[in-house]
Amino acid sequence: MRGYERRGKKHSRLLIYTGRFFLWLFSTLIILCGGLYTFLYLINKGPSPHVRDLFVVSVMESSAGGILSEMFLSDEEIEEILTRNRTEETAEMTDVSMISIPVSYEDDTSAEADEEAETAADEPDETEEFVHDDPDGDGIEIHEVHGGTYSGIMMIVYDPSRVRVSSIPRYSHDNRGWTLQQHVEQSGAVAGINGGKYEDESGLGTGAWPEGVVISDGVVRCGDDGGTYGVYGFNKDNVLIVGRMSAGYAVSIGMRDAVTFGPALVVNGKGVAMAGAGGGLNPRTAIGQRSDGAVLMLVIEGRKSSSLGATMADLCEVMLDYGAVNAANLDGGMSSSMFYNGEKIVDNCTLRVARKIPTAFVVMPLEEAVEEVDE
Repeated sequence: MRGYERRGKKHSRLLIYTGRFFLWLFSTLIILCGGLYTFLYLINKGPSPHVRDLFVVSVMESSAGGILSEMFLSDEEIEEILTRNRTEETAEMTDVSMISIPVSYEDDTSAEADEEAETAADEPDETEEFVHDDPDGDGIEIHEVHGGTYSGIMMIVYDPSRVRVSSIPRYSHDNRGWTLQQHVEQSGAVAGINGGKYEDESGLGTGAWPEGVVISDGVVRCGDDGGTYGVYGFNKDNVLIVGRMSAGYAVSIGMRDAVTFGPALVVNGKGVAMAGAGGGLNPRTAIGQRSDGAVLMLVIEGRKSSSLGATMADLCEVMLDYGAVNAANLDGGMSSSMFYNGEKIVDNCTLRVARKIPTAFVVMPLEEAVEEVDE
């Protein structure tokens, strides 16, 4: 009998401790949820219009974060805030005459190249302000960038012919995209950043269905010729073209590699018009080009304690500081990432293993670019 009594008491104590634990857990969850709700309420309804606007625009730009403001604000209120903080679409397109790509800095002994070099020597040097910092001789510079709310990396690629669009072989809803690392490795590239727009409802897309225009190596992989899209990429003269156009028009002007996203940030040396901050604080990716042809590839970390993220106005400012004549915003958020020499040097902010994407801008090896010049 005493054994049964002892076991009964132990069982009763176990039930009591278990009940207390679940009561504590439930109470903690209630307190945390209540605290989070109060915090979100104060941000969305609180005394600071600036903080509210920045928060609303930031979460509405994400794939699934909009609910954090939709719980407290009407559709009309949210739309009004977005209107006060947007980047204006521009009808202006790249003026190719503002980009003067020099004869390749690699050896090219052809008579035509010699003639071009002699002609260039007689003309004023318009690109002497750009000082190359390339200690390892791979034609790529890496710079850290910092702002009040963000940190990131600016990659500068001297030779624009090395920058291409990598695309998965097949677009389908039952297929899966590639991670940025896979895009770089499958292309045989040495570096890369994420690319263009794709279907990603509630952040749960498979990354295999791009939207807008995709052109890779002169071939239109995606794009309805009856539609007009923001198209950003390089023509056959290696000039970054920024503008709105159809897939057919893009081909007619000689686009070789391009994707759709946007908006444009810098067009023909001038930052585009922006209302407010032009957008919220988020991870960002952008591509641009200097007057000497060098390609600017910028990735900003975000949604982290060390880097909340950047606004569109921040991207525009950084691009102009680095001499961009033309620049455009690419896909951001959880897709934003950068690879260089086999390493992810900018983290993509994701709750999952690695973001699957259909397109990326990749940088081909220096040797391959030299071989193409020789041919």
